[in-house]
Order: sequence, then C-alpha cells, then structure tokens
Amino acid sequence: MQMRFPCEIVIWYLLPAIRSALAKELANLGLSQKDISEKLGISEAAVSQYMKGKRGRKIDFTTEFYEMVREVARHVASSISSIEVYRRTCNLCLELRKRAFLCDLHKKLDNVPEDCNLCPCLSEDL
Repeated sequence: MQMRFPCEIVIWYLLPAIRSALAKELANLGLSQKDISEKLGISEAAVSQYMKGKRGRKIDFTTEFYEMVREVARHVASSISSIEVYRRTCNLCLELRKRAFLCDLHKKLDNVPEDCNLCPCLSEDL
C-alpha cells in the first residue's frame, strides 16, 4: 500500500472520530440529533450514524482528549456561533497533530517508512 498524505488520514479517520465524540457528548448534554446536526453543520443521518458507531472509526483517544471534547461540547451546547464551533473543532484536531497522535495513527494505517519524519515536521510548523 502506498503511503497516504497525513491530511488524508485527518479527513478519513481523525475528523470523523472527533465529530463522533462531539456528537455523543452533545447527546449526553441533552441535545437532540437535529440540534447536534445544526450545531456541527452535518446531516441528521450523519449524527445518527455517529451515535450508532457506524461512522467515525473507533480511535483510542486519551482521557485528556475526551476532557477537551467535553469542554468544546459545553461551548457548542451554549449556542456559540458556527464559526466558533469550527474553530474549536479545528483546535482539537491541531492539538492531536501537535502531540504526534496523527503520526502514530498514520503508522498504524499505512506502510510508513521507518525514517519518516513528516508528521513531526508538520507539527513544528503549526
């Protein structure tokens, strides 16, 4: 298998897993699937699939990550603007990239060369 770009890993695996975690946390806060879809800018069908575990590949996030998700979810539930929702979601993703989480995930999913240092270099640029 040819190595994919790190951004492809974000799009196909990391972002759906982040959305899934956010959707579940928003549901725990009492929001309906319709409200969740509106706040996250995704379809109700996507929210349903996240809730059922059909979308958003299971990724083993740290306890610290889930604490960050809970914090973002509290802000999202409190009617912040859609731009602010996107900013906070992007910040979650950036944190995972800075902490080499993306690099570790990439190595699990692809045949990444031993001498690859792309993810750490990208993290330095963030």
